[in-house]
Amino acid sequence: MTYWTRRNFLGGSAAALLGASAFANNPVAEAFAAKQPFYGLVMLAKRGVPVYVQTFGQANIEEARPVRNDTAFAVGSISKWLTSTTVLKLVESGKLSLDATIGKLLPWYRAEGADKVTLRHLLSNSSGIPNQFSTALKADPTLRNLPLSTRQAVERFCSGDLIFTPGSRFDYVSTNWYIVIGIIEEATGLPYQQTMRNLTLDPLKLSATGTDRTGAAEAYASITPPARKVDLHQPYMIASGGYYSTANDLLRAARAIFNEGFLSPQSVQALTHIEVPSENYTLGGRVKTLNIDGQRHRFAWETGRTGGYRSVLGHRLDGEDTVIILNNTDLPQKALDEFAYDLMHATVVT
Repeated sequence: MTYWTRRNFLGGSAAALLGASAFANNPVAEAFAAKQPFYGLVMLAKRGVPVYVQTFGQANIEEARPVRNDTAFAVGSISKWLTSTTVLKLVESGKLSLDATIGKLLPWYRAEGADKVTLRHLLSNSSGIPNQFSTALKADPTLRNLPLSTRQAVERFCSGDLIFTPGSRFDYVSTNWYIVIGIIEEATGLPYQQTMRNLTLDPLKLSATGTDRTGAAEAYASITPPARKVDLHQPYMIASGGYYSTANDLLRAARAIFNEGFLSPQSVQALTHIEVPSENYTLGGRVKTLNIDGQRHRFAWETGRTGGYRSVLGHRLDGEDTVIILNNTDLPQKALDEFAYDLMHATVVT
């Protein structure tokens, strides 16, 4: 038998201290949480201001620690969106070009794709470079624990002959992002995580966003009995899915990036231009058109899955509406996407 609990800190100094807010219950959220073991957080915001925030269940079942409004969760591939934002800051400063090839940006890269694959192809997961990590991991599961440098990982897992013409297909592989880390480090002379901190996380005041999971919610494959499910990310894997964040940080980031001038208009256009129409995929994320009350609206649609964590960040590009869902009980990603649509009373157009 599954079970769920809810924790909502109400009003006054306790709410201010714990970062919690009191809102009327949302029937859609309550019904979703009652039907399955949904532990996590739901936030709805209007013009960057939360209008509904609700927490469900436990951040740590063994310690009976409830999810709070300021609990951090692993956000999986939302890390790609944050990485793409950092890349665009480097483009704005003239240190990178989206249409430069890997060979130009990473002089030591000698594989077939060096003169054919561009940074844009990598960020849109359409490079054609095969994922040699997954094959190697099946042969040796301990490989995930091996501390490789970025260059070692790229040369070992991201240097095979192209399996399709760059830009012609979508291939959602994490190894594209190992190369992106290498390119960022080559352009800046700094470790990737330091550049992320310098160019994106600190300027946006995303103090709760980072790669340190201390204090974050644990992730579970099941809750009765509790069985944890957490992926290990080596530094060369972080760009594709290794960051942790909170709902408040994600809301702040979406508003600043898309609506408040953190990126130039040209960069926002690049970040929201669909590169792979079959997947609605842009650079590090997706853009979807939703029908709400008979009106069509374009949303940046960032999702994340790693271990038992699932996340959704849906942000209307005009800044009017945002939905954020963070989960640590291994629910299907499709179920969370549909939950997000239901919360906004929306249907998907594209």
